[in-house]
Amino acid sequence: MVAKIARLSIFTILLLWLSTGCFCRPAVAEGFTLISDAETQNYLADVLRPLFKAANLAFDPNKIYIVRDNSLNAFVSDGNNMFVHTGTLIEAKNTNELSGILAHETGHILGGHIVRQKIKIQKMRYMMLGSMIAAGAAAVSTGRGDAAMAVVLGSQSSALNSLMHYQVQEERSADESAVKLLRQTQQSPQGLLNFMNKIKQKNILSGLEENAYFRTHPLTTERMAHFKEATKSNNFGTAHKSDSEFLMIKAKLAAFLLEKDKVARMYPPTDSSAPAQYANAILAFRFGNITRALSLIDSLLLKQPTNPYFYELKGQFLFEGGQVKKSLESYKRALQLLPNNYLLQTSLAHALLESSPNKETLQYAIGLLQKSLHQVNTPFGWQLLARAYDMNKQPAASYYAAAEYSYSEDNPETAKRQLNNARKAGADKSLLLKISDLEQRIKQDKDDE
Repeated sequence: MVAKIARLSIFTILLLWLSTGCFCRPAVAEGFTLISDAETQNYLADVLRPLFKAANLAFDPNKIYIVRDNSLNAFVSDGNNMFVHTGTLIEAKNTNELSGILAHETGHILGGHIVRQKIKIQKMRYMMLGSMIAAGAAAVSTGRGDAAMAVVLGSQSSALNSLMHYQVQEERSADESAVKLLRQTQQSPQGLLNFMNKIKQKNILSGLEENAYFRTHPLTTERMAHFKEATKSNNFGTAHKSDSEFLMIKAKLAAFLLEKDKVARMYPPTDSSAPAQYANAILAFRFGNITRALSLIDSLLLKQPTNPYFYELKGQFLFEGGQVKKSLESYKRALQLLPNNYLLQTSLAHALLESSPNKETLQYAIGLLQKSLHQVNTPFGWQLLARAYDMNKQPAASYYAAAEYSYSEDNPETAKRQLNNARKAGADKSLLLKISDLEQRIKQDKDDE
């Protein structure tokens, strides 16, 4: 009975994981934290774009998400959304390894695995319902509760085995697609082989023994053998045009997210390379040495005066270091170099709102936030826009923006009250249409539930 109860628990956890792994509204990420970084997202878009093109899939760079998690993982969800863990970016050696991982995830989209998985789970739910009915009949006919329990547990064990076998097949299919996509984009599968070896080594160090029973992926050794065989018929190299850019991103993420001692070992202060200077600038900033942080970033700017991400980071150092007005110049320069980036538009607008803006500056900030939100619907963008409208003495628009913020944060009741306040504050015809649209979205969500 203990073993059967354990199986029931595993089944429940697995089903919950699968049901929360797909998002109808990907901006709301339950169970994990998303981080935003223009440099990393643009890099990932450059790596992913040719893979999507080879797979004949529609590509949207704003559907790439960075998950703050140091484990080695990446996954996809509804609507071709791609999620990459920071641990994967930090642990990968080069772009070839990362491209292999993204090719595998693209293979899941290409194979229609997300939709098929939903259908499979729905069938399993019907199977579970049937087992409950059968259990009730067994209990009535025999007068024994343990007979009913045996029916339920037996059905759940069968359903779990069926789902996990199905997922192993999907993973094999995604591996095969990855090899094909890499060949089509003239890349080697060696990176996939190398990364699978990393996973194997981490499993060994963690004392984790892979078991063929109750797993959703083929064994690591099996996958490594597949990729090793694939390299024999693929003559493309592992070098990539974005490798130097990747090293900078890896240094940035490590410096922001890892412990100080680990970062110092990876990028010692005596290292004069650009990635090391980048990492040490961020590390100095994290621990309050703004002067050193600015000195190191200025040194990088002397070598690369048109790098928008250096200006963005300098703006962040100044802004969060309390030098708000000085940060404006850096943010503006970054936006000049990347004029359509929604994150830079939001960062500059935020700094403008904190700099005691006049009427003209407020209008500029509002325009930046509107452009940003037109590209990507972010809660922080709506929060800033609500504040900007309030500062600009536009109460109806402020209430509406606040309602959009509440809605994006899964607080529909507050959103409805704010929409009522927007109407009372004298919303014009154009704003009334937006209010009605949001009210309809809230109603639709309730109906769907």
